[in-house]
Amino acid sequence: MSWKAPAANAAVNPLTVASPAQVHAILTEVSKIRPELTAFFACLYYAALRPEEAVALRSRDLVLPARGWGKLILTRACPRTGSAWTTTGSTHEQRGLKHRPDGAIRPVPVPPVLAALLRQHLHRFGTTPDGRLFCGTRGGMLSESVYGRTWHTARLAALGTALAAIPLAGRPYDLRHAALSLWLNTTGAPAEVAARAGNSVRVLHTVCTHCLHGQEDAVSHQIEHALTRGSPSLLVTASGSPHRRHRREPGTRTATDTVRGNILTCANMQERLHYD
Repeated sequence: MSWKAPAANAAVNPLTVASPAQVHAILTEVSKIRPELTAFFACLYYAALRPEEAVALRSRDLVLPARGWGKLILTRACPRTGSAWTTTGSTHEQRGLKHRPDGAIRPVPVPPVLAALLRQHLHRFGTTPDGRLFCGTRGGMLSESVYGRTWHTARLAALGTALAAIPLAGRPYDLRHAALSLWLNTTGAPAEVAARAGNSVRVLHTVCTHCLHGQEDAVSHQIEHALTRGSPSLLVTASGSPHRRHRREPGTRTATDTVRGNILTCANMQERLHYD
């Protein structure tokens, strides 16, 4: 019996993508519950970091000017693998960046709002002895269970029972998807967005293409403009039969103008030859 497993759907569910206002409301609740994790979740949204990349973030990876945009220089990630699978017995393993060779770096520009949150975090909470920005309850690696409980509590308080019942921003990882969808929707620069996210353009379109909003009307307008500019428009008369009317765009030349111009050019050349 021949059977092929169906392909998995890698696209993001649009219902999980939160708006900037909704993300801001959740971050406000996080600042009330566990303020030391506000900058952590802000990195997932404003810089589109993966959680394991934000966990591994150190103070030396930050470029934070006093004003304007800053930059994160990502060099590693710390995914949770379990103590049985690490050589040190730790539940997290330090690795290079995902889909990148060892030693690769990824610079990520960060907007002023995130730069300000990171400066505030350093001033208020400092770092761990090894320079990490975010840590667990006892100073160890920040675990998924710790920031997961904080996220679900803040999400329920910010969104309410009705919105919390749907998948909207159900996981902290959904902040990254919301960021990439926003970047693609507002910039239209997939190559730059993919470079900042650490993905390929193909993966980026596969994952986020269903979360783009507001593009349908713009694309339809561009298609309509191309059709009306490239061919005469059709008008329906009172009897119901269509007839054509050439609508001339400002600054364009019709076939009659072109012929008339050629005739005048030939006449001028003949007159000049006769004069010479």
